[in-house]
Amino acid sequence: MRTVLLNLITFFSLSSFGQTVFSVDSKYDADVKVYVASSKYDADLVVYKCDSKYDATDNKGLWYFASSKYDAKKTIYFCDSKYDADLIIYFSDSKYDAEWRNSSKMHLMY
Repeated sequence: MRTVLLNLITFFSLSSFGQTVFSVDSKYDADVKVYVASSKYDADLVVYKCDSKYDATDNKGLWYFASSKYDAKKTIYFCDSKYDADLIIYFSDSKYDAEWRNSSKMHLMY
């Protein structure tokens, strides 16, 4: 019984890091194509870059950039044009600004 409980706790704690991302060099290798806007008012998602993967929980715009593709939940490709992107983001200096501005695109980061 303890083993089952320990396994469940481990599974749920590891799966909570939903915003661990890795930047790839090819749009064909990416789960989501992203464009970085110059204003948060043009963005679908305001993103804050976390220093620790433990801070990058849920789907709130708190991203941790993994050093390996295999450690990430999502792979992203940075586009040069917003018309090629699935998601338009804006990087904020404050984690309290991180939020979805267009909730219809939340499914892209689950």
